Amino acid sequence: MAAYLTHQQKVLRLYKKAVRHLESWCVNRLEFRYQACLLRARFDEKKDENDLIKATLMLKAGEEEFFIRQHPLPYIFPDSPGGTSYERYDCYKVPEWALDYWHPEEKALYPDYFAKREQWKKLREESWDREVKQLMEETPKDGPRTEALPPARKEGDLPPLWWDVVTRPRQRPA
Repeated sequence: MAAYLTHQQKVLRLYKKAVRHLESWCVNRLEFRYQACLLRARFDEKKDENDLIKATLMLKAGEEEFFIRQHPLPYIFPDSPGGTSYERYDCYKVPEWALDYWHPEEKALYPDYFAKREQWKKLREESWDREVKQLMEETPKDGPRTEALPPARKEGDLPPLWWDVVTRPRQRPA
């Protein structure tokens, strides 16, 4: 079950989609900038609407207008899902645990990184039980609603599963 989006999030996503499709319609960069300014002005006109019913109706009308005016073949960035290079370099991503098997001479070439990595590993061992406990306490009984992990709750604590972010593999080969 996905989390609900706030009205503001829906409006921001509509605006971003509209700008991205506008890029596909306007080949000339100056024309695009002009049209983007007009689009932003249309959104800014209605930003101070306090009546939630009226704001919801305007959002619905905006989504309908977007659906009618969307580009049939919008530009997709190469590294984005659906792009030509999406997940192209996954075969080069080496898992973090492979560094444990490096020869000491190889590790000596990067002393700063491996010293920092040893500190991370020690910190991971110390914080693991707290992280799991926090996840267990904050996860609803019927399962998580999103893939988002909770933030650290106490000053000086680490967020759950921070290890995967710190040690993520390189995105592209050098």
